[in-house]
Amino acid sequence: MAILSGKTGLIFGVANDKSYAWHIARSLADHGARCAFACLPGDKNERRTRKALESMGQIDPWLASCDAGSDADLDAVFERYATDHDRMDFLIHSIAFADRQWLAQGAFTQTPRAAYLSALDISAYTLAAMAQRAREPMSASGGGSILAMSYYGSEKVVPGYNVMGVAKAALECTARYLASDLGERNIRVNTISGGPLRTLASSAVGGIMDMLDGVPAKAPLRRNVTGEDVGGTAVFLVSDLASGVTGENIYVDCGVHTVGV
Repeated sequence: MAILSGKTGLIFGVANDKSYAWHIARSLADHGARCAFACLPGDKNERRTRKALESMGQIDPWLASCDAGSDADLDAVFERYATDHDRMDFLIHSIAFADRQWLAQGAFTQTPRAAYLSALDISAYTLAAMAQRAREPMSASGGGSILAMSYYGSEKVVPGYNVMGVAKAALECTARYLASDLGERNIRVNTISGGPLRTLASSAVGGIMDMLDGVPAKAPLRRNVTGEDVGGTAVFLVSDLASGVTGENIYVDCGVHTVGV
């Protein structure tokens, strides 16, 4: 029996078939979950997301357009979801944004206020905003699992990660406070700290190729992380096997975070 059979939820962030969100969605679906999706606004973004979902066998998926920086858009997505689904067991937050101009090595000190606040809003506050809207439907389902994607640049300086590292630190802290608030409703909130992966989003980070080239030489597993590695961890955290796990940041990076030099 599939360990996620009977579970239904909403996934934000599938942009193409290389993104972490895509690998998470495929893994959840492979283990029996029913998935709904939200993508960036615009016909081009919707076509790209539909193509990515079709490549994993999601034909005619439930898909909503959403600017996560808009409360009105978030309201509309969650209201439509509630109309079309009878439960919400999981919510996947796999979105982030920072102006790539400020993701160059040595550029952090020059980060302007607007770019700093925008990164925090889209990359971190949106988790709280989504949790606000998921709280009632998840409670009605007997609880659930909220999961967000982070990276080790939240804790240590990674050249070129810059303001995104600050935003990921805020994301992880947000998840812990949400876990405390929502625990009495049997809603678990965790983050996965995935290693560097060659994606559309990571291409904006100055030094990403150095990260990808350097990890196999340092990581205990002597390789870079794969999307399947992260997808499998997401299945665990969404499943009842992780019923006692909340407020955690789970590293899925082939162990590179454990290495000091």
